[in-house]
Amino acid sequence: MAAKKSGPTTLRGSARARAVTVVVLEALSGEVGTTEAAERLGVSLSRYYQLEAKALGGMLKALEPRTKGPQMTPQREIQALQAEKRVLEKELRRHQTLLRAAHRSVGLPARRKKAASSKGRGRAKRGSRGKTVLETLRKVPDADGGARDGKAKRDGDAGGKDRGEPSGA
Repeated sequence: MAAKKSGPTTLRGSARARAVTVVVLEALSGEVGTTEAAERLGVSLSRYYQLEAKALGGMLKALEPRTKGPQMTPQREIQALQAEKRVLEKELRRHQTLLRAAHRSVGLPARRKKAASSKGRGRAKRGSRGKTVLETLRKVPDADGGARDGKAKRDGDAGGKDRGEPSGA
């Protein structure tokens, strides 16, 4: 198998990019000064420094070590996590089935599923306090100290005679 050719003869790029590369490398090696390099490129000195920084940044990025094999992209990571989730859910169902079988074998009753509460707190809903207060207030004490239902009294009330009020002035 023949080795890939490499070296300056295999570098590809536009004529402008190659010219900028040559001038920047000449300036970095000390063959020409930065002012002369900027003049040769037809740019200002500050623009030359921008081009130089961009060239060095590209060189550094190109020389960074790369990992072997396929790279983990966010999409691939999502797919891997979804596959792992499916495996774990299958394993969970298997363990739940084994637990139910073990419970049946020792005679334990089947567990009921809890009803989901609207608040999600799992607390039992209390009755209305208003009903309790109304029932207590409706009980009117009798003359002998006992309690009597106030509703029955209201139905049989004859113009306040039961309350000790004089009738018809």
